[in-house]
Amino acid sequence: MKKVFKCHKISEGVAEAEVTISKDDIMFYLIDPKTGIVLEQAHDMNGRTVSNKVLIFPSGKGSSVVQADGLFQLMKEKNQPAAMIVKRPETVLVTSAILFEIPMVDKVEEEFFNVIKEGDLIRIDADKEEITIL
Repeated sequence: MKKVFKCHKISEGVAEAEVTISKDDIMFYLIDPKTGIVLEQAHDMNGRTVSNKVLIFPSGKGSSVVQADGLFQLMKEKNQPAAMIVKRPETVLVTSAILFEIPMVDKVEEEFFNVIKEGDLIRIDADKEEITIL
């Protein structure tokens, strides 16, 4: 049963991938570019990968340099997230997603967060402002 949720486009594009969920803000600089694995100690996602996943997370953290460069280093190794669903977008994160052409959305219907689970397969169509759980 497919379920479709409305969202708000930040960065255009379409992606279909498995979901990975972080309860903590993400600092992309503390993710290993060669593996996509989060290295930050005591982080909710420590030891888990963001590589080619739809990353659901509250917000970014860290300075503009570490955010943009961290994401850029992941891209160079083709280990960036397939798409991002963020609850509290901030300027550097938004700018990086647009520049690096990573689909990003926010303002997702609250019910989505009640039903989505780690590993679910979803399709984000930022252009249509829709998220479909497949």
